[in-house]
Amino acid sequence: MELDTLRDADFKLLDDAVKDWSTLVKNLETLKKDAEDNLHKGANKADWAGVNAKVSKEFIGKTAGEFADAHTQATTIHKILNDTVGELKGYHRQLVEAIDGGRKKSLKVIGYEGGFTVTTDVPPEARHTMDQDSQSDITALRDRIQGILNKATESDDSARTVLQAIADQSRMGFSDSSYRDRDSAAEAIKQADELAALAKKNPDDLTVKDFDRINAGLKKYAGDELFAERFATTLGPKKALEFWTGVTDPQRGNWELGRERLDQFDDLQRSLGMTLANATQSDSTAMADWKRTMIDIGDKPLYGNRGGPMGFQVMGNLMRTGDYDDRFLTDYGTKLMATERKLTGNGEHRNLAWLNSVMTPRLNRIGEDSGADPLTGYLKGLSNSPDAATDFFNQRFISKDDPDNPFERDTDGNGKNGKVSLSNFQYLFEEREWPKESNLKGDDLHTGQNNLALALEAATTGHPAGELPTADTPPHNAEQAKLMESLVASIADNPERLTENGYMSDSIGQITSEYLPDLNRAMSDEERDPESEDWKDIEKLYPVAGEEAKLSHTDVSKLLFTLGRNPEAYAAVEVGQKLYMGKLMDYHLNPDLPPDCRVSDNYQLLVEQIAGRSGEVSGTLGLGAQDFIGDKASDKDKEFEHAIAQRKNLVSGTVGTVVGVGTSFIATPWVGAVVGSGAGTVTSVVLEELFEDAEGKAKQDAQTTGGKYWQEGLLRGKDITQLAVREAAEKYQTIDAGDASSAAGEASRQGYINARAILEGQAPGSITEFS
Repeated sequence: MELDTLRDADFKLLDDAVKDWSTLVKNLETLKKDAEDNLHKGANKADWAGVNAKVSKEFIGKTAGEFADAHTQATTIHKILNDTVGELKGYHRQLVEAIDGGRKKSLKVIGYEGGFTVTTDVPPEARHTMDQDSQSDITALRDRIQGILNKATESDDSARTVLQAIADQSRMGFSDSSYRDRDSAAEAIKQADELAALAKKNPDDLTVKDFDRINAGLKKYAGDELFAERFATTLGPKKALEFWTGVTDPQRGNWELGRERLDQFDDLQRSLGMTLANATQSDSTAMADWKRTMIDIGDKPLYGNRGGPMGFQVMGNLMRTGDYDDRFLTDYGTKLMATERKLTGNGEHRNLAWLNSVMTPRLNRIGEDSGADPLTGYLKGLSNSPDAATDFFNQRFISKDDPDNPFERDTDGNGKNGKVSLSNFQYLFEEREWPKESNLKGDDLHTGQNNLALALEAATTGHPAGELPTADTPPHNAEQAKLMESLVASIADNPERLTENGYMSDSIGQITSEYLPDLNRAMSDEERDPESEDWKDIEKLYPVAGEEAKLSHTDVSKLLFTLGRNPEAYAAVEVGQKLYMGKLMDYHLNPDLPPDCRVSDNYQLLVEQIAGRSGEVSGTLGLGAQDFIGDKASDKDKEFEHAIAQRKNLVSGTVGTVVGVGTSFIATPWVGAVVGSGAGTVTSVVLEELFEDAEGKAKQDAQTTGGKYWQEGLLRGKDITQLAVREAAEKYQTIDAGDASSAAGEASRQGYINARAILEGQAPGSITEFS
């Protein structure tokens, strides 16, 4: 900063700016509160259907979020400006005092472009002598002024750097970067520069001390947007890959790291991955170049002519943690699958290029797999990014018109195979031969396929895998529904795709539990004719807020039977269906239900339809469980009861949203599952009964056969259904509780028994006794 600039500074404009930003922060605080309380919460309570359910609700939620981000960004900018103005005023005051102090000693300060000079304030002819006599005073004043200017320059520069970094974070909308003051933001950028410089070092020169500093720094700042963008862009995409490979490969890095810090490699991998993921969310020009370059080098050996793992292999392992930018993940996946086609002959041959070998370093330190297969890590990344996952799985892997397409199927049932197009989902779920790996005990590892299931969970549900939907989760869109249709058809076509990969069942079970309205519609066997009054009644009976997954009854039955053979999957669907049944009873017995949503005034008929369909779902699941448990008495049934009991923690701990009556209330069984203390609601009564029964059975000493477990399921389903309808009937007084309970119990029992007949291709009702 020039001397004259600081000495003659007029701070009025800066003061006005600080005042304006202060006013803006207050106004945005009000707007943020209004957007959240009136827009967002109101939207979540509204009855959304059609286009509004698909577009308006999600748009309102995002708009409310933009107000929150705008307030956060404005608050940060105000703090930075306020800090900077305060400091510059202080340096201005110090400078004026220093100059005045020099004047008292007959010293004057002369500023010029690029610097200043201190001399004695005497006539020119006497100045040389006086300067010599006052040299110590001149030097002291010069150094004092230079120190003040240096600090003022640092303050000004750091403010400019931080403000520019915040502005670069988002080309459209607002950044949610939040800092308590300018110094904390500037420190984040400073740390990013220093840690990136360490990570750029030759791996041989990276010391244990360097490792510790990088590891601690990334762990501390991984969630800091400014730090992440600065670290990633300063380090660069290729250097990021070389850094991680150098750490994990004793042939290229400092062998002392493996000896001294091997147990911390997983922490570094997590923090580095989360930092890079956070960085990709930035819209800065430098980050756009970073993402483009990372994709470009994905199919190239890391060390060029000297070989090494491919970029995709290294980066895939850094995608196992964090939420990467959707556009980046989509573009990355397109290039990755193009490389997969190239290296496997369009999927015909096993991908030897991805297999681990003695020449490939162990790139993964989270879990037991080596990390050689880039799809394993990439799919884990997709599991955190639902929109990117949906787009990826629906992309075409290969066209039937491709002359080198190796895939043939009999699609029209004439006994002749023909070339078929495959989506990424079909290739990965049905055709890909996954590289074989084992752990130190010799057991086969299936991390890739398990991550595939997690990615499918995100892709079909619209929320990250491992979570439950909330009131903010958008209804299923057309692409998600399309993928669900493909998934169900694939499992129905060949159940072994799931039964031989049981580790995928928990995710598929969760997916299924979130499409129960669609499944119940399919099990009605009504033709999907928009003009048919019968189909219109089914649509009202089982409202779908977004896009319906159009499934066949046969495929649904096969899916449910297959899922019933896995305790976690069984629990997800069984608990979900009981909860959904309770919601439907509460919804349809409500006399205030709008006329255009009402199916019939014959409440007993409604109760019987809901109970019968719910019974069939549970019965089909129970048949799968019976098949898994087998004919001999064992403790296998305890696995199912434990899974149901554990579901209580997930539901109670995650879901607590109060949602008003409407399609949004019952479009998924999970939203609003537990309300307040859980007392006095149909759903909470259903869940408490279900969980209490499961916890009791899990503790019993008696061993059970599959047949007995199926029969116990029939009785449990009947009891819970009667409990649900009685609770709803007493709440609304639209039907006699006793009559409703009796009708619902019998319908549930018959639906449960019908499941066997339907699964075996017989007419419903042809079996009326226990088998």
